[in-house]
Amino acid sequence: MSEREMARVDGTTWDVVVIGGGTAGLSAALNLARVRRSVLVIDAGEPRNAPAEEVGVHGLLGREGISPLELLRLGREEVASYGGRVVAGRVSRIERRDDVFGVITQDAREVREVRARRLLVATGLVDELPDVPGLSKRWGRDVHHCVYCHGWEVRDTKIGVLGSFHQALMFRQMSDDVTLFPNGGPELTDQQWEQLAGLGVAVVDGPVTGLRIDDRDRLAGVLLGSGTVVPVHHLVVAPYFAARAGFLDGLDLPLRDHPRGVGKQLAVDAGGFTGVAGIWAAGNVSDLLAGVPAAAAAGVGAAAAINTDLLTADAERAAALRTPPQHTPHGAASDPFDAFAPAMEAEVSRRILGTRVHGLDSPTAEL
Repeated sequence: MSEREMARVDGTTWDVVVIGGGTAGLSAALNLARVRRSVLVIDAGEPRNAPAEEVGVHGLLGREGISPLELLRLGREEVASYGGRVVAGRVSRIERRDDVFGVITQDAREVREVRARRLLVATGLVDELPDVPGLSKRWGRDVHHCVYCHGWEVRDTKIGVLGSFHQALMFRQMSDDVTLFPNGGPELTDQQWEQLAGLGVAVVDGPVTGLRIDDRDRLAGVLLGSGTVVPVHHLVVAPYFAARAGFLDGLDLPLRDHPRGVGKQLAVDAGGFTGVAGIWAAGNVSDLLAGVPAAAAAGVGAAAAINTDLLTADAERAAALRTPPQHTPHGAASDPFDAFAPAMEAEVSRRILGTRVHGLDSPTAEL
């Protein structure tokens, strides 16, 4: 976070600080800002889908194929248009201080802090790829994992699938030429062998030791330990998904295994509440398999839940600060400023009725 940016937000207690400026975080910030909540987004600038810049975002109605970085740029502008703030920074830890949170950011030069009444964690996840030389360099280009994100773009090509029977079935929808490389993964059952054979999916055993790249910098094949190269144009892998949540240590927010065993995520309810007072989560940090549309929807839902929580807190505080009306016991001296006190009623009568209060028409009327 730059010194100039932080100078503008230091010392402010925000209604909500959103940690992570991806689709979920920005969607939440937009909706919070539109209901006049003060909201600050702190983003480390490491979007998970940045490597897919050339491929684009898919399945997002009205923005089909948009560059992921362009989508985030537009989102930041929309948040700012309603008074929300988006700043660059990396959150190192969070401390609870009575009824607010201290959100501490740290860079190479200094440590700074902002305060928040509520937090939304939207830091996403890290894709931990299989240990195959050269694989990470192709990630988001011709190495993929999601049929809904990139299946259409790889249709009718030679597709290799590394270690996942389930993904072999899914990508068989997109091409007649699919090869599964078990690569030491779970043993296929007899039923799975029969299904693959029926669908025409080839199975090639042996360790995968590398990739073959052609002279146009395109994936050309999978290299086996035997030295054999199996031609493929795209390779599908099954990463291990690790939620970005190390900075939450000490807040009793444990990571839990995803039901499908694909990684660890924060546990939340339908509105994104973590079960820890004041903290919500949305996007891939709490739903490892959420695509862009689902992450955006989760951000909107969390924003509504947070705003409702703040509304309740604000109403309770207003009620506690309200001075209750004073009831004067019978016979006790009354408050002269009470609208129904005798002294006040007499003054109102005098000003409105004048001498007519006694049934007289004028001060000089004769008896």
